[in-house]
Amino acid sequence: MTEHAVGGWPARTTLVFLGTAAAAWVVTVDRMRGMDAGPGTDLGGLGWFLGVWAAMMAAMMLPSAVPAAVAVARASRALPTAIFGVGYLAVWTAFGVVAYALFRAVTSLDLGRLAWDQDGPYAAGAVIVLAGSYELTPLKRKLLRSCRSPHDPGERDALRAGVENGLYCVGCCLGLMAVLFALGVMSVFWMVVIAAVIFVEKVIPDGPRLTRVVGIGLIVLGLWVGLSPSTVPMLTEPGQSPSMEMEMQP
Repeated sequence: MTEHAVGGWPARTTLVFLGTAAAAWVVTVDRMRGMDAGPGTDLGGLGWFLGVWAAMMAAMMLPSAVPAAVAVARASRALPTAIFGVGYLAVWTAFGVVAYALFRAVTSLDLGRLAWDQDGPYAAGAVIVLAGSYELTPLKRKLLRSCRSPHDPGERDALRAGVENGLYCVGCCLGLMAVLFALGVMSVFWMVVIAAVIFVEKVIPDGPRLTRVVGIGLIVLGLWVGLSPSTVPMLTEPGQSPSMEMEMQP
């Protein structure tokens, strides 16, 4: 392979990842139209949820994975780069299965006091405050460093590199994903906000320093949601949104 061809793979990789993310955003917005019921939005059947979740993760996470994918592209060819992306998204899909199981376990309990007209806002606010606190921890900074600076995988280890980077990024973004569930996992607005925060933290040079700003901002937002949810812009309160006609098959 010529030097010019090798130099072209990072650009092609970037276009493929960003193009895939753009297509995933189109699919996600279409599938989620009218579905935001705020905190505690029902996730439907597992198959339906995983289809939507996979599109969500491609839309939200692939742009911030471009630097890692480019590192693979510089060391290999197109096929290993594609395999890196498969491994990376497979980890996020597996995270969706865990999140779904946890959601079903919680909703199967008799937790009437967590209804939105009782202690629901406090519970959602507490999740957001905890997520903000996590942003301020050394563990968050360590995982973010690993997520931003993947190992040079070589051609034979692209899948393992994708899975490894995906695991680091799940750990790094765990709190932010909890915020998304607390605010309404089917809200396109909050998806865009969380995706933007993830991109800033993982891609821009000063991203690691901004985790403190993000953490403090989330703590303030959590207190706001807990104490005065009706005044939070773009937050759909359960029971106050239009009825959703969703075809979520079990």
